[in-house]
Amino acid sequence: MRGRSPRSNAARYTLGVSAIEPSYRYIVRTPGIRGGHAHVGGTRIGVHDVIALLQNGETVDTLVATCFPDLARAQVYECLAYYEDHRGEIDVLVARQMSPGEGELPLRS
Repeated sequence: MRGRSPRSNAARYTLGVSAIEPSYRYIVRTPGIRGGHAHVGGTRIGVHDVIALLQNGETVDTLVATCFPDLARAQVYECLAYYEDHRGEIDVLVARQMSPGEGELPLRS
C-alpha cells in the first residue's frame, strides 16, 4: 500500500459504519398491545409501567416480589436500560399515565 497512510484506511472504514440500534432481549413492541409501545415480551407490562413504579418509590426487589411477580429481575433491569436509551418517549408515557383522565379528579395529598 504505497502512498496511503493507515489513517486513510481508517477514515474509509468509519465512513461506512453506521450506528447500531441497541437490541433488547426482553423488550418488544407489538401492534395492538399497549398501544404499540415498548413492553416486556410475553406480558402486557409496559416499560413505562415499570419506570413509573420505580419513580414513585418502588425498588427492583418490591417490583418483582409484589407488583409484577411474573417478571424476572433481568426484565426489570432491561426496562431501566431501555429507559436510558429512550428517556423522552418513556417520560411522556409516564406523565400521561400519572395525569388524571377525563372526568377523573386529581389525587389529594
